[in-house]
Amino acid sequence: MLFEPVVSRSEGGYLHASDRSEGTGYGPHIGHGSIEQMTTKLPATVCCACVAGMLLACAADVHAQQKTETQFLPEVDVHYEFNSRARVYLQAKDDRDGGDPQQFTFGPSVLLYRKSLMNMKHVLTLDLDTTKSRPVVVETGYRVITAPNAAVENRMIEAVTFHYPLLNQVLITDRNRFDLDWQNGKFTWRYRNRLMVERMFSIRAFHLAPYVAAEPFYESQYSKWASTDLYAGSTFPIGKHLDLEAYYEHENDTGKSPNKQKNFIGLKAQLYFSRREGAKTGNKR
Repeated sequence: MLFEPVVSRSEGGYLHASDRSEGTGYGPHIGHGSIEQMTTKLPATVCCACVAGMLLACAADVHAQQKTETQFLPEVDVHYEFNSRARVYLQAKDDRDGGDPQQFTFGPSVLLYRKSLMNMKHVLTLDLDTTKSRPVVVETGYRVITAPNAAVENRMIEAVTFHYPLLNQVLITDRNRFDLDWQNGKFTWRYRNRLMVERMFSIRAFHLAPYVAAEPFYESQYSKWASTDLYAGSTFPIGKHLDLEAYYEHENDTGKSPNKQKNFIGLKAQLYFSRREGAKTGNKR
């Protein structure tokens, strides 16, 4: 066993693993009154376990009925910050956004923003992405998209992102983005609006920022809201330069009939570098 349960009653009636008596070895120590407390907590624990089991069973049943496919989406982004108002990043990803088929996306983007507001610096203070503390971020980018048995597609990206800090270090991100696509001399466009809610948590030296997000897509080729993507995941800052993000994505594609349900598991590695950090290192030398 990885963990040995230790149950005892400390001051205030709460249970602490540190209240182990001397000479008890690795076995559990039951203090006076602990059996009553365990008996009180047992029904609630069993109830929670039953509910969780029922939810998992229902999710598995729905998944089996819909026969959805699950795919893996890897991505690598490299960010370089020039100053407090501009940065550039290079993106390479396996893309399925908005009902797209299997394809590879590669290209750069430029981000422009104003300096951080004082009341936003406390939000996600441990996050490596400093743009989250900017109230407005403007993005211009270009992507080359390749897919099996298809012509190369060129995409221009124009986006504006708003950040709204709430109480308890909760951050709301509202990204409005246009994709302008050219393929075989044909032009199409789509609008996508991603709304995300996240919060940073710290457990000793370990940090994570779980989030949920929703993103509907309006496709010009269908003249309607053609798909909706739902996300649940978390970012994990590691050191000063690496930020790992793991997420689950469910997509409801209604562009063509019949509708398609797709599931994705994504893993994103984001690397962050700064010109100012390099200048400080050079000065120390």
